[in-house]
Amino acid sequence: MAPQREWFEKDYYKVLGVAENATDKDIGRAYRKLAKQYHPDANPGSEERFKEISAAYDVLGDANKRKEYDEVRRLGAAGNVFGGMQGGNRGFTGSFRVDDLGDLLGNIFGRGGRSGRSGGRASGAAAAQRGQDLEAMLHLSFLDAVKGITATVNVTSEVACHTCGGSGAAPGTAPTVCEVCGGRGVVSDNQGLFSFSQPCQVCGGTGLRIEHPCPTCHGVGTERAARQVKVRIPAGVEDGQRIRVKGRGGAGRAGGHPGDLYVVVSVGRHPIFGRRGKDLTVTAPVSFPEAVLGTTISVPTLDRPVTLKVPAGSRSGRTLRVRGRGVPAASGTGDLLVTVEVAVPQHLTEAEREAVGALGDVMKGDGLREHLWGES
Repeated sequence: MAPQREWFEKDYYKVLGVAENATDKDIGRAYRKLAKQYHPDANPGSEERFKEISAAYDVLGDANKRKEYDEVRRLGAAGNVFGGMQGGNRGFTGSFRVDDLGDLLGNIFGRGGRSGRSGGRASGAAAAQRGQDLEAMLHLSFLDAVKGITATVNVTSEVACHTCGGSGAAPGTAPTVCEVCGGRGVVSDNQGLFSFSQPCQVCGGTGLRIEHPCPTCHGVGTERAARQVKVRIPAGVEDGQRIRVKGRGGAGRAGGHPGDLYVVVSVGRHPIFGRRGKDLTVTAPVSFPEAVLGTTISVPTLDRPVTLKVPAGSRSGRTLRVRGRGVPAASGTGDLLVTVEVAVPQHLTEAEREAVGALGDVMKGDGLREHLWGES
């Protein structure tokens, strides 16, 4: 894709607060933290900051876009591209070809690089504008996230005008081809070595003229409206995960493709289970005699309980694994991790106190803490 003007103006690494050599995981972690902090639902008035964060992650979170962004920043800083044209090649460092400069300037002014020197784009191409990417937060229960669900999110965005169907022209009329640019949307100024293309001032770069604008959208072709979008959430989705719904973002203009919708998932807690990736976690209390002598206990899973053998001599904090009873995922179902916790009673009956005392007399605990004193 061609670099956007914002790529020259915005330091997306600074926006997310990460280093330029940050890993994909570091970038994702930083984005999720900032998205939660500045999401308009949780922090009213932070819409612009949230959009800035989302735009930064849209580029840095995509390996191909990030590579292009880094290259654009490198070329832009390689020698003050625009200021260095005076006085020979002063300010240029390294290897920088005239063709590279032509492509860079072409992209800034919306041209297609070298191909744009022949006189701009084909008829109507300048009119198409891709719709805006949108982002929405979806709150899910723990079990819905584990098992997967089809949910509905509410978004407000640009949609095709209901009156003109997106053409921008009043009903019964149609846009006409601009007589100045011939429908290209750009006019060229040949300066010898370089040929600069700029948006046509007459049609505003659309390549079309609307003599009778639509009374609803006033010739834009879109209007803002609230709508609902159904989203299929896969089983095993994690807290903070970003799901792309292609083509369900803002409407494109003049025949442009719609943007995408990105759904950020927020997963609630469960009263019994925890989670580590694909594995479920649960804590199972056992008594001191059960831990010493061993026992068999019943533990819950996502569907039905399973029987688990606790080996004799199990210490508090020991983790036992039940395979295939975790979170279902495309790469396979995880496991259930059961952590044994030896329960210490707070209140004892007289008979229990005597029994524990008798056990203490037998065991005495001789040598139990000798390691604390070393050889002294």
